[in-house]
Amino acid sequence: MPFNSTMKVEEQRMRPNEHVKCTDFPCQDVNKKSYMIPNIAVDTGKIKTFMISEAPPDDLGDYFYAPKNPFYVQTTVQAFSDAGFEVASMKNVLDLGVYVTTAIKCAKTSYSIAPETIENCSIRILEKEIDLFPKITTILLMGDTAIKAMNGIAKRNNGKAIIPSGSTYKIRKNKYFYKGLRVFPSYLQTGKSYLIEKSKRKMIAEDIKAALEHR
Repeated sequence: MPFNSTMKVEEQRMRPNEHVKCTDFPCQDVNKKSYMIPNIAVDTGKIKTFMISEAPPDDLGDYFYAPKNPFYVQTTVQAFSDAGFEVASMKNVLDLGVYVTTAIKCAKTSYSIAPETIENCSIRILEKEIDLFPKITTILLMGDTAIKAMNGIAKRNNGKAIIPSGSTYKIRKNKYFYKGLRVFPSYLQTGKSYLIEKSKRKMIAEDIKAALEHR
């Protein structure tokens, strides 16, 4: 069910997983037991930035909106802290007007993800998920999978990709737009590599800051 901008304000609070979903699970290179679309209640009208990461973790206890202090939250909170924002939880990130989701909705089973899997999720789910948020002005693409997913959506709607091929560090400061939304290609802010790649952490922080300042 796509978001209807004429809905009353009190009806804008919704759980994304109740409005977009996968029904037949056609992908062969994912762990379907770790299927996840955010199941939090969120005021869609207050979200200004749509942040796309890669994939859910195998252990859904590590997912962004899981209770306690999951690993995905630790690195995401650190990324926003590096960008100069005082956050300590995903609720704080949501309060900044940032909604965080993944490009594919099942955990990956190998390092790379098949192009067909990215396309399936981007067209069947991610595009509809973006449409739930009528007030977004910026989209953060955290890593190659998110970039490929967004390019797939753009090709389907506009006939061409919006993010050119090439190393992210070379293209990330150029300006890209999709349906009037500013799109920022960046690096993945989850995973153990985030903790050790200081140069990428610096660029992620810069991109988050730029996306939030643009709104």
